[in-house]
Amino acid sequence: MSPRRPAVNEELRRRSRERLLQATVELVDERGFEGTTLGDIAERAGSARGLVSYYFPGKRQLVQSAVHRLMHLTLGAALERPSHTEDGQERMARAIDAILGLSQDHPVLMRHHMAGILQADGFIQCAEQQQLAVLLRDTVACWGSPHPDAEYPMLRAQLMGAVFALLLPGVPMPLDRLRGELFRRYGLDWHLGVPPEGVQPFDGTPVRAAHRR
Repeated sequence: MSPRRPAVNEELRRRSRERLLQATVELVDERGFEGTTLGDIAERAGSARGLVSYYFPGKRQLVQSAVHRLMHLTLGAALERPSHTEDGQERMARAIDAILGLSQDHPVLMRHHMAGILQADGFIQCAEQQQLAVLLRDTVACWGSPHPDAEYPMLRAQLMGAVFALLLPGVPMPLDRLRGELFRRYGLDWHLGVPPEGVQPFDGTPVRAAHRR
C-alpha cells in the first residue's frame, strides 16, 4: 500500500482536531470544566487519548480553542446571510448579536471560557482565535472604521466585557441594556441584526443611526 499524500494526512489531522474541539464544546456544556476530563473528550471524539495532548498542551487551552472555534462558526453563519444594508451596519449588528447570543445558548461553556481567560495563562493565541479575529476585523472595516486595526481590539474588548456582564453570577446585566449600549457605540438601529423578541430598547426609544466614531 502506497503512503498517503501529505495533503491527505493534513486533512485527517484537521478533522481529528475539529472532532476534539466539538466534543469539548458538548462536554463542557453538559458537565462543566471540572467535570470534563481529557479522556472524556477523546472518547466523545472517537480519538486516542494521546491525540489530545498532541494538539493541545492542556485542558484550559483546549477549551479556549474550542470556544474560539464555536464563536468563529457562529459569527460566520450570521454574516453569511444576505445583508439588508450596504453600509456594514447590518453586518456589525449581526456580529454583536451572534457573540452575545452565545452567552444565552452556551452559558456554562462561556462562563468557563471567561474564567479561563482570567487565569495566569490568560488569552491564548491559537488558529481558531486568529480565524475569529479576521472576521471581526473585516466586520469593523465593512462598518466603515478608518482604522480597523485599532478599532478591532476595542470591539473585541467590548464584546468580552458584555459577555462577562451577562454571565456574572448573582448580578447579571440584562441583555437589552448591554445590546443597546453596544448599538449606541456603533451607531446601529435597534431593529438591525436579531433583536430580542418582545423587548424594546432599555430606554424605550429606538437606537437610530448615529455618526460613526
